[in-house]
Amino acid sequence: MAYGLARRELRPRVPLRHGEGGKYHLTSLEGLAALSLDALSSVAYGPEAIVLVLIAAGTGALTATLPVTLVIAALLAVLVISYGQVIAVHPDGGGAYAVAKKDLGPRTGLLAAASLVVDYVLTVTVSLAAGAASLASAFPALGSHLLAVCLIGLVLLTAVNLRGVADSARVLMLPTVLFVVSIFGIIALGLLRGHPAAVVGSAQPVHVTEALGPLLLLKAFSSGCSALTGVEAIANGVPVFREPRVKRAQRTELMLGALLGLMLIGLAVLIRRDHVAPRGGVTVLAQLTAGAYGSGWPYYATNLVVTLALAFAANTSFGGLPVLMSLLARDHRLPHLFGLRRERPVYRWGVLTLALLAALLLIAVDGDTHRMIPLFAIGVFTGFTISQIGLVRHWAGQRSPGWLRRAALNGSGAVLTAVAGVVLLATKFLEGAWVVVVTVPLLMLLFARVERYYTAVGKELGLGEIPPALRPAESLVIVPVGEVSKLAQHALTAAGALGHDVVAVAVQSDPVKAQELSDRWERWNPGVRLDIIDSPQRSLVQPIVEYVERAAEEGRQIAVLIPEVEPLHRRYQILQNQRGILLAAALMAHTDVVVCMLPYRLSR
Repeated sequence: MAYGLARRELRPRVPLRHGEGGKYHLTSLEGLAALSLDALSSVAYGPEAIVLVLIAAGTGALTATLPVTLVIAALLAVLVISYGQVIAVHPDGGGAYAVAKKDLGPRTGLLAAASLVVDYVLTVTVSLAAGAASLASAFPALGSHLLAVCLIGLVLLTAVNLRGVADSARVLMLPTVLFVVSIFGIIALGLLRGHPAAVVGSAQPVHVTEALGPLLLLKAFSSGCSALTGVEAIANGVPVFREPRVKRAQRTELMLGALLGLMLIGLAVLIRRDHVAPRGGVTVLAQLTAGAYGSGWPYYATNLVVTLALAFAANTSFGGLPVLMSLLARDHRLPHLFGLRRERPVYRWGVLTLALLAALLLIAVDGDTHRMIPLFAIGVFTGFTISQIGLVRHWAGQRSPGWLRRAALNGSGAVLTAVAGVVLLATKFLEGAWVVVVTVPLLMLLFARVERYYTAVGKELGLGEIPPALRPAESLVIVPVGEVSKLAQHALTAAGALGHDVVAVAVQSDPVKAQELSDRWERWNPGVRLDIIDSPQRSLVQPIVEYVERAAEEGRQIAVLIPEVEPLHRRYQILQNQRGILLAAALMAHTDVVVCMLPYRLSR
């Protein structure tokens, strides 16, 4: 039977490791916990961003919080429907990148990918920094150790995700449930009370600097859209769901949209009714919490839950960015290392890269949330806009029944997200948004250079072409040996199976020991010639490399078989001679011969 034609049940199977197989993929509820906490937890800073903008027109302008939130909720509905379409059209994940690559061309695909990478890294850093700041509000002693708290949280999240995304989903299930219950509890109790149960924080003077007009409302809208960050993560991480993946991912996207929309509108109603303005030492959400629960233990418990949710919201990036990086690797725009998954339950190199980038950014800004927020939403809005425009092109190209309605929906979403992104970029440029303007083109350049390299390599290797016919060539197998032993016997036996012409090579610095080795070899008589190289400098590697180079000049195909002792227990590995590894590295660096490592496994 020809190779590759065996029945599927007869083919050898690689045993699954922890984190592989269907049961280790996500259900809809697990997906909500693993991929949606970023979006859900954004209610901790999204409504506050609106209030901070509107307060510039005085406390009376805070009544506009609800209308602005309703517009954001409408945009959220458009995005949820759109990303449900993205999931169906691109079930392999990738979100805006997959849409742009297919419908808008390679350059737009690079822009989408770069924006998503920036967004994912900032999601981790902002979530961890906001969580650390919230924790410090409850425990002021941590205020001078925010960076350390952020880095500890990053290490814990990385360790959990290296075990597998399904494990991280189970870990995050309880914090997600507690957070959602806490927020809806704030809304329900707050609406039932006629007035706030308690007031926290210190009063701050309000300085009116501008009038409530279209420009201020536009600024409030663009700032409040930071509550929409993370909506795209489910579309980016479709491959981590169980079958049927598309239906499960779409169901999760709808659940996310419903929960987030209800929470945003509910909090906005409370802000408008109670005229919640910024106060010193507390967040807007903390004021709403005190208004609903009072200032007793439920207040502190809710703040801890919010802190935990913000910290774990970073997990969204660990579920989405490694998948995106694997797609970029598949398209030859990142090193192929990022596409490795079957050997491990997750894209571990993507997880580690994300953790490293997040750690560097946290250290650079000293764990300060406010220094990162201007950078945060720009990448998100770019991805939103690209995915919406791409879907418009997709429906226009297909012209299936109902395409005009879908295109109009996606087109309106593209306009809203583009306007929000431009306003945010213009108003926050000098506050740090310029970093994104610089970083995104640099990432695009990196992707393009990597793709150019792989294209050049493929051309030189003749990938996709039929190579010329094979030409038979004489071969020589060289076996470095040290003594007459079972190791030498093992190596020469294997060498005989590789080729008929085999020669053993030994390096000796002492003429007496060289003669003793020659005599023992003659008594053993393995049928293989032994060449002894004199090395007065006691060098082992260089003489063999020079010997191999001289042998290769004869035009034969050379193979060097290096025997290596493998101890039974890994802890004894350091006790073994490492010259074989050094010799293999030197041969691969200086010659074009075939280098083979032959293990000899010890029984003790």
